[in-house]
Amino acid sequence: MSEMIWDKELIQKYNQSGPRYTSYPTALEFHENYTNQDFIQAAERYPNRPLSLYVHIPFCHQLCYFCACNKVITRHQHKADIYLDYLEKEMISRAQLFKGRKVTQIHWGGGTPTYLDEAQSARLMAMLKTHFLVVENAEISIEIDPRKIEISMLDHLRSIGFNRMSMGVQDFNKAVQKIVNREQDEHFIAALLKRAEELGFQSTNLDLIYGLPLQNVESFMFTLKKVIELNPDRLSIFNYAHLPSRVPGQAKIKEDQLPPPETKLTILQKTIETLAEAGYKFIGMDHFAKPSDELAIAQAQGVLHRNFQGYTTQEECDLLGLGVSSISLLGDTYAQNEKDLKTYYALVEKNGYALHKGLVLSEEDCLRRDVIKQLICNFKLDFSTIEKQYNIKFTEHFAEDLTLLQPLMNDGLIHQTEQGLCVSPQGRLLIRNICLCFDTYSRAAAKRQQFSRII
Repeated sequence: MSEMIWDKELIQKYNQSGPRYTSYPTALEFHENYTNQDFIQAAERYPNRPLSLYVHIPFCHQLCYFCACNKVITRHQHKADIYLDYLEKEMISRAQLFKGRKVTQIHWGGGTPTYLDEAQSARLMAMLKTHFLVVENAEISIEIDPRKIEISMLDHLRSIGFNRMSMGVQDFNKAVQKIVNREQDEHFIAALLKRAEELGFQSTNLDLIYGLPLQNVESFMFTLKKVIELNPDRLSIFNYAHLPSRVPGQAKIKEDQLPPPETKLTILQKTIETLAEAGYKFIGMDHFAKPSDELAIAQAQGVLHRNFQGYTTQEECDLLGLGVSSISLLGDTYAQNEKDLKTYYALVEKNGYALHKGLVLSEEDCLRRDVIKQLICNFKLDFSTIEKQYNIKFTEHFAEDLTLLQPLMNDGLIHQTEQGLCVSPQGRLLIRNICLCFDTYSRAAAKRQQFSRII
């Protein structure tokens, strides 16, 4: 594969814990001293930026044992109506800060956004379009659970504006599905994708997870073969992190049934090779896309961006998170809503918003954020661009960081020239290790242990 080289020895050497860099600094640095006044100032800082909206729907019908998302398991559909009541109160409060801003991107995540029935999803979309200025050609995406949806729901979602979708598959093996409590019908998943294409959805993504109980190399290749036949535009292939002390549901998974690290590495290697042969481009870490997909095009043009939803094409957006636990990225600040649903309700009732914590970035934070973002999105960094923007001499300002990077340079993961840095084909899988050298918060081993392993 011309874009990436698998070097098992280097991967094993550098397979430590580290952040996924959906933000820098990471959410571990958020604190409760962040105030609503900080939020207001952040919203006002770049008034001409377009806006991206993220809406968190926490509800699921049943627990998937591997899931670490913020979720509420319930079969009481009316609870979604109550949630929408509070979401609208939050929208009304927050929308006042963004008058005139064009919304070019909307994403519903969860939980399970398709927990909402047709009337509830239509109500939520109408709320968003009432309180915010959504442009006609906005990217509007949704995460779908194929177990609890009818084909006709796709027609409804398309009719209210959705044009992109992501679906959790995880694994097509029945034994694996059963042991993680996520049994689903592969023929129905194929039918959903076929209908999405007929309806004109512009991008379809499937999520897989490697490292689940009972998985082995042969079984995962069985899943991958079926996925390639389904022909999605994008694939997200995540490494399962077993952290039952932090994710109570994972205690239902027996550790002795998990594949050993060596097997997981082989699964990932064969997955990358197989997807390359099938024509998918490695975007970064766990994301793959067809060369014609907008993510691949954005990366080729050097304008790929990364936020709390992963890789995205819309670099210049401010991100407003709505709903329980959602995170906003406004100007040079991060802000997170309350994670507990009852507390979220109480705060929205009292204040009109449910701000819990956040972080105002220093200029140094912004500088390092931009360095990490360029490396993790585009695998290269031009010194002069950063030097002009921040009025620094790169090699002097980052002398300590470049010293930390030297062993990785010696191992051929990244190359330094007079003009900048360029990640090598064998360094692309280990991009998180490279970014870690510029991360003054997470470099300490004790802090790194709070993150999942790189591979």
